[in-house]
Amino acid sequence: MAQFSTDSAAASTGEGSPLPSLAACTALSINQVRSLSPLALAYVGDAVYELHMRRCLLMPPKQLRAYPQQVVDQVRAEQQAYYLGCLKPHLTDEELDVVRRGRNAAANRKTRASLQDYQQATALEALIGYLYLTAPHRLNEVLAHLPFTPELA
Repeated sequence: MAQFSTDSAAASTGEGSPLPSLAACTALSINQVRSLSPLALAYVGDAVYELHMRRCLLMPPKQLRAYPQQVVDQVRAEQQAYYLGCLKPHLTDEELDVVRRGRNAAANRKTRASLQDYQQATALEALIGYLYLTAPHRLNEVLAHLPFTPELA
């Protein structure tokens, strides 16, 4: 089992640490990203999408207890499926291929959402994960097309 180190020299080199440094984690080649499964991309995309929604919902300021439900409303499979439909006209062929792969990788599992919504939500998350890892500027362009108004959330 890996041990956490309190030694500053070991911490700076990553020795004794169970995780590589942040810098080592941030740079993946396009080939490395393309080798990831669609579900791995969706795993990353899920986190990025939720953080994006949390950031969007910060304004206008509100009481802290209001945030969680507003975020949940935006990250539900049904809402993600709707958003994917809104984004598709703005996607490149390469991005649509990532969407197709993500949709097809979604397992037929018991969820509160319909299978179609779950597949579309997984496809959106795969796309977001792919863009986050390969082209963050393009991710921002794509997310700007979401028909989301924080004041109405």
